[in-house]
Amino acid sequence: MPSILFILNDAPYGNERAYNALRLAAAVAGKEGQQVRMFLMADAVTCAKNGQKVPEGYYNAQLMLGKVARKGEVLLCGTCMDARGLRVEEIMEGAQRGTLAQLADWTVEADKVLVF
Repeated sequence: MPSILFILNDAPYGNERAYNALRLAAAVAGKEGQQVRMFLMADAVTCAKNGQKVPEGYYNAQLMLGKVARKGEVLLCGTCMDARGLRVEEIMEGAQRGTLAQLADWTVEADKVLVF
């Protein structure tokens, strides 16, 4: 099965890079026969923060990431979580704390790697 790895670095809000990465990853995950993996690094780990409340009519990164997590796999950089004080119990269902070693494995296994 073709595998696509998305590596996301930017915060969920403030620019549209995370938004566009999440849109594309969800669209690819919705295609039959595609394996989607997403690794969140740096400020992107906050995309997986549970309980996000955004203004009405504004996108919600947690909900968008949930679409990816239901069809694929989502890991957060543990070092990046620690640097931001984000605890495992604060992240959304379907996402897990990960390591750079796991990212390295996913990278060499992937058919395509997209970095946002």
